[in-house]
Amino acid sequence: MKRRDFFRQTSLATGAFLIPSFLKPLEALAFEKLSGHKNLVVIQLSGGNDGLNTVVPYGLDEYYKGRKTIAISPNQVIKLNDVQGLNPNMEALRPLYDDGVMGILNSVGYPNPDRSHFRSMDIWQTASDSDQYLSTGWIGRYLDSNCQECSHPYAAIEVDDTLSLAMKGNKIKGIAVKDPQQLYRNTREPFFKEVINDSKEMLDEDNLGYLYKTMIETSSSAKYILERSKTYNNTSEYPNNAFAGQLKTVARFINSGLATRVYYVSLSGFDTHVNQVGQQGRLLKQYSESVQAFIKDLKSAGNFDDTLIMTFSEFGRRVQQNASDGTDHGTANNIFLFGGSLKQQGIINAAPDLRNLDNGDLKYNVDFRQVYATVLDKWLSVDNGNVLNKNFSSLGFI
Repeated sequence: MKRRDFFRQTSLATGAFLIPSFLKPLEALAFEKLSGHKNLVVIQLSGGNDGLNTVVPYGLDEYYKGRKTIAISPNQVIKLNDVQGLNPNMEALRPLYDDGVMGILNSVGYPNPDRSHFRSMDIWQTASDSDQYLSTGWIGRYLDSNCQECSHPYAAIEVDDTLSLAMKGNKIKGIAVKDPQQLYRNTREPFFKEVINDSKEMLDEDNLGYLYKTMIETSSSAKYILERSKTYNNTSEYPNNAFAGQLKTVARFINSGLATRVYYVSLSGFDTHVNQVGQQGRLLKQYSESVQAFIKDLKSAGNFDDTLIMTFSEFGRRVQQNASDGTDHGTANNIFLFGGSLKQQGIINAAPDLRNLDNGDLKYNVDFRQVYATVLDKWLSVDNGNVLNKNFSSLGFI
């Protein structure tokens, strides 16, 4: 492989694990277990998951009037209270709900919602207003906020090949690591250290120092992550799917004591315009069984109380089903929370109001940035206003 080709094909060229904080070599960092270390795990359900067929309002007649063929019948719903229950494919979450380590926030959204997958996901990932365009993500700005634990490159890890906008700050970016062994091998390629010799053809002088430092820290990060993660073997049995594999990797990172604050994973396929019931059901089963295995793994190592898991999707779906036995892009949706330190469990707020709609769409009651503000203020211990560009009131779930 030519050095120029190596440069273009590796994640250094695509930004998958660019690390713009230039600190001491990571080999010098001790492998000690951090005291009081809290972890945030963000799960993204891509495609706009239908919240009404996830947390089913089986006690509301309007739900069945609007969904003649795709509504979940009351005798199938995993009932949580007199109004709402879980999709029958989410049975794996019932013990977590009963144990008081799961919370559900209904009607989460933002003003003037956008129904484009790409734009709405940008809004959620950057924590912007709907008419505001930001080039940094809310987690990236958290990394920029001078938090004590964010001085190393791997303070935020996305288990993927590429880095989401949510993880990109002005000064610091998270790192994308799908396979620690592969990342390590990439940085040990013979051409890796020689790439700088050809970079003058592609970069101006101002960027040469940045590239060199980025490569050094990428190499150091790869070594640290691989060596540290080898100290723990997963104890839980995970389902055989890619999403479960991501959570298995996160569990290995957390339980090995990796000095990381935020982890980011995703499950795609929720754009269910046609024949929704079967497709969504399969995905919700994957999600639920994988989360159950993940939490069991964290509990076995004593790390669940120090971990907060948050699941979101870029928007919900319209109340009325479409003509293809599916649902079209909507607005407000639910958020799932899991953790051993939740102060509010179960269904935290009222069910969506299906009688008072906005042109057929659910109205939001909770701004998603209030959820972020709560996580930032009460879990990650930074002022939410410094990250979200203005202050949002916190909620009481932690």
